[in-house]
Amino acid sequence: MTMTSQMQLDRLMAGTHHDPFQYLGCHPSGKGKQWVVRAWLPSADSAELCLEGEQTIALSRVGKSFVFDVTLSAAQKSALPQHYTVQWVENGRTHRAVSPWTFWPQLGELDLHLFAEGQHWHLYEHLGAHPRTVDGVEGVQFAVWAPAAARVSVIGDFNGWHGLRHPMRTNGTSGVWELFIPGLHSGDLYKYEIRNYETGHCLIKTDPFAQAMELRPATGSRVFQTRHDWQDRSWMQRRADFDWQRQPISIYEVHLGSWQQDDAGGFLNYREIAHRLADYVNWMGFTHIELLPITEHGLDQSWGYQTHGYYAPTSRHGDPDDFRYFVDVMHQHGIGVYLDWVPAHFPKDEFALARFDGTALYEHQDPRQGEHQDWGTYIFNYGRNEVRNFLIANALYWLKEFHLDGLRVDAVASMLYLNYSREDGEWVPNEHGGPENLEAISFLRQLNEQVHAQCPGTVVMAEESTSWPMVSRPTWMGGLGFSMKWNMGWMNDTLAYFEQDPIYRPYHHDQLTFSQMYAYSENFVLPLSHDEVVHLKRSLADKMPGDLWQKMANLRLLMAYQLCHPGKKLLFMGSEFAQWREWNEQIGLDWDLCDNPVHRGVQLFLKDGLALYRQEPALHQRDFESEGFAWIDCHDYQQSIISFERRAEWVDEKGRSHETVLVCVFNFTPVPREGYRLGLPEPGRYQELINSDAELYGGSNMGNGRGLETQAVEWMNRPVSAEVTLPPLGALVLKRCPTETE
Repeated sequence: MTMTSQMQLDRLMAGTHHDPFQYLGCHPSGKGKQWVVRAWLPSADSAELCLEGEQTIALSRVGKSFVFDVTLSAAQKSALPQHYTVQWVENGRTHRAVSPWTFWPQLGELDLHLFAEGQHWHLYEHLGAHPRTVDGVEGVQFAVWAPAAARVSVIGDFNGWHGLRHPMRTNGTSGVWELFIPGLHSGDLYKYEIRNYETGHCLIKTDPFAQAMELRPATGSRVFQTRHDWQDRSWMQRRADFDWQRQPISIYEVHLGSWQQDDAGGFLNYREIAHRLADYVNWMGFTHIELLPITEHGLDQSWGYQTHGYYAPTSRHGDPDDFRYFVDVMHQHGIGVYLDWVPAHFPKDEFALARFDGTALYEHQDPRQGEHQDWGTYIFNYGRNEVRNFLIANALYWLKEFHLDGLRVDAVASMLYLNYSREDGEWVPNEHGGPENLEAISFLRQLNEQVHAQCPGTVVMAEESTSWPMVSRPTWMGGLGFSMKWNMGWMNDTLAYFEQDPIYRPYHHDQLTFSQMYAYSENFVLPLSHDEVVHLKRSLADKMPGDLWQKMANLRLLMAYQLCHPGKKLLFMGSEFAQWREWNEQIGLDWDLCDNPVHRGVQLFLKDGLALYRQEPALHQRDFESEGFAWIDCHDYQQSIISFERRAEWVDEKGRSHETVLVCVFNFTPVPREGYRLGLPEPGRYQELINSDAELYGGSNMGNGRGLETQAVEWMNRPVSAEVTLPPLGALVLKRCPTETE
């Protein structure tokens, strides 16, 4: 045995060989007149090489190593299949498998080049575990990025979780390791054993690109191959031309684990939830749902925001095809699906991304840049090409492979600022000495450009709580490129106002009116989200002041205000029927409350309000244009009343432009206002389209049921006006009745 061969054998035995294929498999010997076949069989007692037919040749153990070999003549080599089979005995049991050491590298140079540049947008088709048929042999192709590794091995049930059984080969300087293992199938469990080059320490890691994982607390990755046959073609075709800026978008925010549960308080399968949720969302009238993160996570209490399986739908509710079925059903019912996506941070779990190859691979090494002290999590290194590629390809993966209609990007503010939630000395300034995270800004712009270019009609929404400019403006204008931004200012001001006892509301009137100072600086979503009904903040219903009647009236008034205010809408589950207790991710919603007339009234009001929102273009067509809104009276703070117009434009069959105007009036006190003079845009008769105080909704049934006739009295810069009855803690939406000519 030459020194070179001995060195390679020693490295194999030590678990430090970067390319076992240099030594294992079939190699010429003796100037090509002979061939040596080497098999790597830790734990084997004996082994044989299978030739054509039933012929076998005994393999001999090399010393005390795990290598078995045999030297073949040229004639014997000609009878050896390219992908030959090895048979071995281990603990008295006989095993057969095609040798993995007979296959050429499966990753192409272009794939590795694009990954190194950070621009391989279908990276998930190459890294991870993928069932393949190579040269007629079925198996699974594994590939993982671990540049600081001295060795990476695939371990799993199929090899007794033995770290030396299936060492991988490295692809040059790319840091990517790969191995095709014949005989494996979809469903097999696996992980990677990674030996760090510097320390020699071995880590057991889940696959960052795993498309399925075990149910917590188990953490294994699972090979998965989709077999789902999509039935949502018509939806996908319409989505490509979806003009989301001018269409109604009302989002029902859902945590799948606690929306409904089975009789034992356990998780429902995605397929079970799909039909229940689709029927309910359709009945209520929401246009979209937004799922709290369903990417795999170990801790239920994290609600999915401590993600460790970025490419795997959580196995709590089934496998990835069960989730595909869920999305498919939603689309067939005309419901869009958004996903809460978390690229701002990841947990420190030892089995996952953290210090993946023994170094800070996905995160920054410096804790001043790489850790969120508040959350106990790591921060992605957005300046590293491969990390950016991991995240952007992940976003595209959910939109393309699961047909999702958009992403809500969590905690964007924490990404934009290097000094986010940090004191002086706890952060590193950028190259210009400022607090802006230039690498994260570049990443977000590239993310939005790729999503909008590759997935027309989808949206990307930012949860961004600061005054960062142009979040939802195109990158070519200098913006971040998001489609929309959550309006956290509106949410905070509105809830702070509603929590005030009405007697004090006149002193906080600006919290209602201030939003119009910036309402069109971004494309806003108005969120009443999960964050507002947990951690002792109380449910929306319980936040409201007053007795039970006033609480419910206030809640209906809040919903009406959200529906009429410019911006797309989002409401967290349970709020629609005035759930009384705070949300608890461990417990299903209190659906029995819907049988209570008090709670049922709130639910019915929102149902009718959502129908009105969809049907009336004035309530959604110009959400992001100042021309779609006009104050009638924003100054009546003493009576806590505001009124405004919402406008839409349309073109008749002769090409003439017209405008539809709705009048929205809100009384934020429990005092009825009869004979309240209201300026109106045009003379004529006006009718109530909706009244939040209707008896059907649990109100006192005050209002203007017979309609209103305008009077030739100018008021609040309007040519006409009318005396209106404003119900207590009530909202009205009025519309002029068309004349016979019209």
